[in-house]
Amino acid sequence: MSKKLKVVTIGGGSSYTPELLEGFIKRYDELPITELWLVDVEAGKEKQDIIFELCLRMVERAGVPIAIYKTLDRREALLDADFVTTQLRVGQLKARELDERIPLSHGYLGQETNGAGGLFKGLRTIPVIFDIIKDVEEICPHAWVINFTNPAGMVTEAVFRHTKFKKFIGVCNIPVGMKMFIQDVLKIQPQDDLAIDLFGLNHMVFIKDVLVNGESRFAELLDGVAAGTLKASGVKNIFDLPFSEGLLRSLNLIPCSYLLYYFKQKEMLAIEMGEFYKGGARATVVQKIEKQLFDLYKNPELNVKPKELELRGGAYYSDAACEVISAIYNNKQTEHYVNFPHKGHIDNIPTDWAIEMTCTIGSDGATPTPRITHFDEKVLGLIYTIKGFEIAASEAALSGKLNDVLLALNLSPLIHSDKDAEKLARDMLLAHEALLPEFAQTIAALK
Repeated sequence: MSKKLKVVTIGGGSSYTPELLEGFIKRYDELPITELWLVDVEAGKEKQDIIFELCLRMVERAGVPIAIYKTLDRREALLDADFVTTQLRVGQLKARELDERIPLSHGYLGQETNGAGGLFKGLRTIPVIFDIIKDVEEICPHAWVINFTNPAGMVTEAVFRHTKFKKFIGVCNIPVGMKMFIQDVLKIQPQDDLAIDLFGLNHMVFIKDVLVNGESRFAELLDGVAAGTLKASGVKNIFDLPFSEGLLRSLNLIPCSYLLYYFKQKEMLAIEMGEFYKGGARATVVQKIEKQLFDLYKNPELNVKPKELELRGGAYYSDAACEVISAIYNNKQTEHYVNFPHKGHIDNIPTDWAIEMTCTIGSDGATPTPRITHFDEKVLGLIYTIKGFEIAASEAALSGKLNDVLLALNLSPLIHSDKDAEKLARDMLLAHEALLPEFAQTIAALK
């Protein structure tokens, strides 16, 4: 093992960074990081400065020899990096607010990873991730990139479809939240061996089995969730509605909370429209939470991750990333839930798809579990539909062409009119003009 272990976090000024550092601190014995570099852009400098000072205090309190650096020069930071984590938001939360409010103004769900909002977040993000990968290939080609920038599925699909870079793994907190829920309701003890068979796409995963010490306890779990005696684990950024008993029993699967957007589309839209008419949107709430967090972070007495961070929708993202990094670094061969190209392991989907499922992770990356080789036919149609949307979105992000945007919008099951797709494309391209350089010619033609 090398004496130096360098991690670079792009989007270092994120409110999640203290959780990432907390994860590194508590794993220091197995993951002896010597340098953590926080990278951000000029617009994020003020937040980066606050996070940097908090990180220094956290490291001092923990008494671990991790040197913390900050820079706006990504290429400087990447020199000799071993791991690069990406947690960026192009356009920050103001752009997210547009992603939510513009679709709602047309009567459609506004959400940062699904539908029109998810598409435009992808269009802004994918070119930036590609630029980062180009720098990594040139400056630190042996480094692994661990991505938890949303839309994680779309980003992972784009990377493996349109680049030759292979050391890239997408991470999401949704499966982690589902696992914590299962540990809680089944009263799993630390000495128990818990294995969860989870499959699908990012923000579209289903649990098909839960094994405790080799024995399935899925029926018990499904019965409890379906009957309402067990409350399915939600995430903070989605309204907590229960799936109907009929749906759960007919699927014989446990869907993640993001599937509310497809199985309860009418109800979710009604809730969001109600918030919209009152002047609200999830991004508005998040901006308030983030302001409160950064006010806390500024406190020179604070030297730990504050509990309030869990109010953000992405709690436990960072913990998932730390676990994946440790599994690669230590060749642990442990079970995780990640986004990666399955390369034909699943026998009833195209071999070149990037998917999200249970994998074993070691020094050579992610290997899909042999327990899942087939996606459940009952949900295959929905998975195909969303993957078609993701593939079209990744093409549009690179081409900068209006027709490619329209194709992606029309393929989304959350958009119900080709005419509305044209209005959404126009409004959102114009609103995000400054953050979509690949679309300069297209936007000029729309004006």
